[in-house]
Amino acid sequence: MRVLLVYETMYGNTQRIAQAIGEGLSGTVDVTILDVVDAPKEIPDDIGAVIVGGPTHAFSMSRLSTRQSAARRGASMEDVPTGIREWLQALPPQGRPLLFVAFDTRVDMILIPGAASRSASRAARRHGFQVLEPESFYVEGYEGPLVEGEVERAHRWGEGLARVFTGE
Repeated sequence: MRVLLVYETMYGNTQRIAQAIGEGLSGTVDVTILDVVDAPKEIPDDIGAVIVGGPTHAFSMSRLSTRQSAARRGASMEDVPTGIREWLQALPPQGRPLLFVAFDTRVDMILIPGAASRSASRAARRHGFQVLEPESFYVEGYEGPLVEGEVERAHRWGEGLARVFTGE
């Protein structure tokens, strides 16, 4: 099985999680990891599952205004023009069974009412994907760093996804 993993990152935390997930997957499945700015406009026919991850901004997927705000605070300018919200919205409806799972990075706080992964899952469902349960990974404050142990947890999550994707 081939898996496409698309991430959006502003401070590098989501990229680190995406890479760890990819490493967890790579022992079992063929995975391509791409920043959202490099993601294809359509899902290639040989892809069997899509994983999408991004930072939680204002309890959801980022918007241009929230990415611009992060950039003013020193975040990378690379992902300012487009994020996973815009990428998912621009995808054509899926005409075939295609698995989808989302993850996000967000501040490690109790009772956060929303997450980018849940918003991405809703968007994917509207596009015809077969959506699996999303996951959140935590950062220590708006800019990070990642909470200790999250990279290892992401790796294990990737290993678990590989088993789900291959039916093992």
